[in-house]
Amino acid sequence: MTDSAERIPTVMGALRSPRMLKTEVLAGLVVALALIPEAIAFSIIAGVDPRVGLFASFTMAVSIAFLGGRPAMISAATGAIALVIAPVAKQYGLDYFIATVILAGVFQVIFGVLGVAKLMRFIPRSVMVGFVNALAILIFTSQFPALIGVPWLVYPLVAVGLLIMFLLPRITSVVPAPLVAIVLLTVATVVFTLNVPDVGDEGELPSSLPALLIPDVPLNLETLSIIAPYALAMAIVGLLESLLTAKLVDDVTDTHSNKTRESWGQGAANVITGFFGGMGGCAMVGQTMINVKASGARTRISTFLAGVFLLILVVGLGDVVALIPMAALAAVMIMVAIGTMDWHSISPKTLRRMPKSETAVMLATVVVTVATHNLAYGVVVGVVTAMVLFARRVAHLTEVIDVAHPNEDTRIYAVKGELFFASSNDLVYQFDYAGDPKNIVIDLSGAHVWDASTVATLDAITTKYEAKGKRAVIVGLDAASAQRHVRLTGQLSGGH
Repeated sequence: MTDSAERIPTVMGALRSPRMLKTEVLAGLVVALALIPEAIAFSIIAGVDPRVGLFASFTMAVSIAFLGGRPAMISAATGAIALVIAPVAKQYGLDYFIATVILAGVFQVIFGVLGVAKLMRFIPRSVMVGFVNALAILIFTSQFPALIGVPWLVYPLVAVGLLIMFLLPRITSVVPAPLVAIVLLTVATVVFTLNVPDVGDEGELPSSLPALLIPDVPLNLETLSIIAPYALAMAIVGLLESLLTAKLVDDVTDTHSNKTRESWGQGAANVITGFFGGMGGCAMVGQTMINVKASGARTRISTFLAGVFLLILVVGLGDVVALIPMAALAAVMIMVAIGTMDWHSISPKTLRRMPKSETAVMLATVVVTVATHNLAYGVVVGVVTAMVLFARRVAHLTEVIDVAHPNEDTRIYAVKGELFFASSNDLVYQFDYAGDPKNIVIDLSGAHVWDASTVATLDAITTKYEAKGKRAVIVGLDAASAQRHVRLTGQLSGGH
């Protein structure tokens, strides 16, 4: 096998390699176990039966395994989606809730076809670092319900689980450490009849397979007006979280994925999930990190098996799964949080070297995400903060230089820098309208005109000279700037 094949494993390659196949199968099992309590918890947040969240996690994982553009990424019911569409279930009932999920999926397919994924290039690295660090904090804090106000025996169980996951990989990687921790802690709990919270305490597990469900809602504009705003919000939040997770997996595995396919694949998976009575979802960063980072999975097999194992566990082995102590799953997620955090980004050495604006963007992303428990809000605030700070920084890179006086009636100015709404705003005040001679030449060969605001500013400068009975000409524009200037000059009323 070549280095390239090792870096980008395929499904067929995994099927031909017993070692890779074992890794994919065991990773899928670990993820399935971790999905169960989360799916139940998110169902409660959304205000629906636990079956709705569990079936969603099954159908999302299986569907995205075939449709998605990022191999080994896990999609299932998520807290972000639950929060967005919870009001629908509360106010209008389950049928409108399911209809919202289906419409959100349709929106995502449309966004995918329109190439919305290409907007990912506008998300700065500092926002991605903030996204990762905020995610680690949220994964850790989401374990608090399993750690606060519980029997004292929970704490030694969590400690033992963390110790197993820390030490076992140093000895062997034959079996994923999280799976070993879950099995051993479950056996210990049962053998010693320890009275600690378990998965069964989270909610009732389903005893039947998901069935096709057509939501019983009127197909009219009134229904659309009710569900469309929630569906649109769900589509945007789901896509943003999924594409950011895909990019994170790209970085972890040093491979590239098809973000456009991932976009419409998420939509198609949500449509399928809705028609099987699921609450919809998107990529799950925590479970994806368990799959990719903790378990070493790299192909669609692990994603598919995570869904299949989930269904087998909750429907066929529900009584056994119910015995898993929540302490074991909390330990797994704490280890995932530790592994997800970009510790290098918050080291004093890095912070001293990093520009303050980059650190500010990262912190803004982290603070908003943790405060709202919504990764989408944090990323949006981070991107806006980065844009504002970038515009502010670039605005100060523009300068006007008095370069020559060919004769007593002529003065030549050179303008250097990128001219746009922020940087050109003060340009009008940098010329000596009263003291300059009759002929003014403004050389823009060292600058570039980016927008209408700059053209309006240039018009204002020439107008001010004309008011003093002087003539100002603009020279040195590059082709794109000249085209923009010719098209807009004199057409922008109201000065600068």
